[in-house]
Amino acid sequence: MSDDRGAADKQSGADDNRLLMRATELAGLPVVSIAEGEALADVKDVVYNPDKGSLLGFTLNKRGFLRGPMKAVLPMSGVVGIGRDAVMVADTGACEEQGGLAAEAQSSAGRNVVGNDVLTDAGQRLGKVTDIVVAAESGEVFGYELEGDPKLQGHHPGQRLFLPIPATLAVSGTALMVPATAEPFIRDDLSGFGAAVEEFRAQLSGSAT
Repeated sequence: MSDDRGAADKQSGADDNRLLMRATELAGLPVVSIAEGEALADVKDVVYNPDKGSLLGFTLNKRGFLRGPMKAVLPMSGVVGIGRDAVMVADTGACEEQGGLAAEAQSSAGRNVVGNDVLTDAGQRLGKVTDIVVAAESGEVFGYELEGDPKLQGHHPGQRLFLPIPATLAVSGTALMVPATAEPFIRDDLSGFGAAVEEFRAQLSGSAT
């Protein structure tokens, strides 16, 4: 991960005691068993369901000399905690080789939102998705990191921006559609982004009622 994304967002979640991370920061983390006190695997990739707005779990790599993809996967239900340095599980039984997550992992490549354009329902292009912003403890996806559109007012062309998304979001193959009311809640770092998401979703809830 490059340092040019700013030191401020390394303290993400400080304002609301919530650890926010980019999905790419989870790749490569060791999966550590609390019972055995050992690393069982490394995170290969996240399995993300954009319609539900949450991480479903992780695909895994073997560790050490035999490093390579594992058949076993780790569902979020088996995760005890996620930190900057490791994904914690209770024991070796947290990983599974069959089940819904394994099937979801097989189809996740076709549902990858990274690289998709983001448009508002008013027809404004906000930018292109470069990463997913995750609340580590719950696996809930709070928003997307964007390469901002050059025409987006109030921001530098190509600037990395953080966009809150609704709790559920319909996704097409090439674009993501968000309410135009999300634009004022865009931030340029992760510090305080959790609070911006809460305010945006509260506004949506209020509009719905």
